Amino acid sequence: MPPSDFSSVPKITGECKPGRGRPRSEHSHEAILDAVLRLLEAEGYGALTIEGVARHAGVGKQTIYRWWKCKAELVLEAYANHSASKTPVPDKGNLRADLEAFLSVGFKRLTDISGPIMRGLMADAVHDEEFREVLVSAFIAKRNEALKQIFQRGRERGEVDHAADVELACELILGPMWYRLLLQQGRLDARFARQLTTAVVNVVGVRGESPAERGEALGMRD
Repeated sequence: MPPSDFSSVPKITGECKPGRGRPRSEHSHEAILDAVLRLLEAEGYGALTIEGVARHAGVGKQTIYRWWKCKAELVLEAYANHSASKTPVPDKGNLRADLEAFLSVGFKRLTDISGPIMRGLMADAVHDEEFREVLVSAFIAKRNEALKQIFQRGRERGEVDHAADVELACELILGPMWYRLLLQQGRLDARFARQLTTAVVNVVGVRGESPAERGEALGMRD
């Protein structure tokens, strides 16, 4: 099962170029990212500071500022690298099963510590165009690519209409997800993952499901 993310997210060092100075020490780099994750869990995104990270990692503040331009970029790298190992792209041999499993795992993560972190990162991205570009290219675009991989497998199995707009299908998933996450309008849970899967599967033209099966998956028989 190949790792990916609502999740195959590489380290962000390509987009977030460190400042001038000595090359990165891998030991210090990992210590800093580990400290970020511990502090996020203990204190949350809003309370996290560069000073606190430096203290817990045993490095100076200037070491952190030499490698990351702001708190948001530092948190994004720590979160993205951690998240990459937590949400694999499933391959169950069926589009509906793959998509529902992928969304269920992703939604579960967004209802724990990941939700507040992502809301904080998105808020920073609204006010910082450079960071917004980093967030999109290093994290959100990777989630989109993982979804496309699931749809492409479905297309190869003959489950997805070749004329279907996969880009639109991905947006139909991510839009409701961000709406519920950012505005906290509705739950991100297994039932919503099932309902969203059915709605999108119908859009991309999966063949072979009866109306009763579609209604049951939408929750009409709950």
